Amino acid sequence: MAAIRGASSAPEVQADFNLKPPEVDQPTATPAPVAVVERVWVVADDEQAATLAAQGHQIGNTVIVATDDLRALSPQTRQKILDASEVIVAPDLGEDALWQLEVIRRDKEIPGGGLLMFDSGINRRLVALYGHPATSALGVLGEQGPEAGVERLRSISRGYDGDGYAVLPTFEIIATVAAASAGSDGDYSAGTLKDDIRPWIETAAANDMYVVLDLQSGRSDFLTQAKMYEEFLRLPHVGLALDPEWRLKPHEVHLEQIGTVDAAEINQVVEWLAGIVREEALPQKLLVLHQFRFSMITDRELIDTPPELAVLIHMDGQGPLNLKYNTWNFLTNEPDADQFYWGWKNFYDEDSPMATPQQVLELTPNSVFVSFQ
Repeated sequence: MAAIRGASSAPEVQADFNLKPPEVDQPTATPAPVAVVERVWVVADDEQAATLAAQGHQIGNTVIVATDDLRALSPQTRQKILDASEVIVAPDLGEDALWQLEVIRRDKEIPGGGLLMFDSGINRRLVALYGHPATSALGVLGEQGPEAGVERLRSISRGYDGDGYAVLPTFEIIATVAAASAGSDGDYSAGTLKDDIRPWIETAAANDMYVVLDLQSGRSDFLTQAKMYEEFLRLPHVGLALDPEWRLKPHEVHLEQIGTVDAAEINQVVEWLAGIVREEALPQKLLVLHQFRFSMITDRELIDTPPELAVLIHMDGQGPLNLKYNTWNFLTNEPDADQFYWGWKNFYDEDSPMATPQQVLELTPNSVFVSFQ
């Protein structure tokens, strides 16, 4: 078994289980008694648990059975791990167990609670304002500042908890904007200054909200642009969105065709972003992939969906509601649809009519991300 000692942000991982209490500095004149060290054993099945529980009075342990992702343990069980001086993990839980245990020990939750975006016992639906901080031309987020955006989200979120889901208010911020001209780097994409994004991220953190940074990469690749905002993506309440509509091939320009990206390029981002989650011991991070045509994402079935990320397809088409329903049905009935979570987008000006909360809640599969532009 592997043992993790101490409740610090980076506890030491041991290859053995030499159970020694930590040294405690005490005044030499009046030594205090050493407190009993609480050990938690995390095992894979009831048989192991029964064996250890029978010895509990001898070894002072608490036994936890984890048959799946450790991050899905109940808050009460996670608290036992947090309070323990030593946690011992059965090797047959697999290699993911140790980094998932680090996530629990760091104790940085998703806004609204939990360590998994959608599978942690919390039925969660993100409702987002979409746009750019500097202009209202690219979406409703830019029609007001961050504090007013918080209030507006409270208004537009009404009804999206009608099926018992908890609403997580979200800012979806266009971090790189598709541009009409090539620019100095020739990529037809303009980056937003981090200082322009930072107030929105700080306001979201102060109000227990989530943030998604959206990339319109032009002729650049998505990974290169994502790395521009790595500082923010290392925060537990910030996720990422890739918009293939604005991903150009060489010699293409915007608005002459719909862009496209293949699974290989997306997987570069997946691997990098999942690495950040592990390095920082973060809760599961949201990765949104915009799509309203099959051609926008080629080889979609080859996209990786590792446990570090909740990968979601966002149907962001616009127009008559019946047409949007048709697009939704086409995209969600593909054989690979079950490997993704799903989201829906509302357009104030382009939809006719815009879907009501009840209509969105009636979609199959369930829409767990709803944005407004």
